[in-house]
Amino acid sequence: MSNLAPHMTKTNPTKKNRQPNRNEPPVSVIEVTLEFHDPKPVSVFVAGTFNHWLSTTTPMTRSAKGRWTLQLSLPPGRYEYRLVVDGTWMADPLALQSVPNPFGGLNSVLHVAAHP
Repeated sequence: MSNLAPHMTKTNPTKKNRQPNRNEPPVSVIEVTLEFHDPKPVSVFVAGTFNHWLSTTTPMTRSAKGRWTLQLSLPPGRYEYRLVVDGTWMADPLALQSVPNPFGGLNSVLHVAAHP
């Protein structure tokens, strides 16, 4: 779990051929899990550079005692994201890194490292 926040885990990478050009090698993706803890919200979504900042396309799943989770399959890289909790945008309180955004708030940063 070296380049991930404590609330994120990674599992085995998979290979996906996302390019239309068959001469390019398959892209390796890493499974990461985001977590958020709050028993009050009705809905929690994640919006970021990996989904074009769409606020209602990537929902988190609620489990017992207000634990929300989302598993993503992402190629190695750096991603910025925010949580959308009952329609309100906020930084991930468990993120290890955040950066200012153009709207006066903070974007959380997710680093997905390739397996050695």
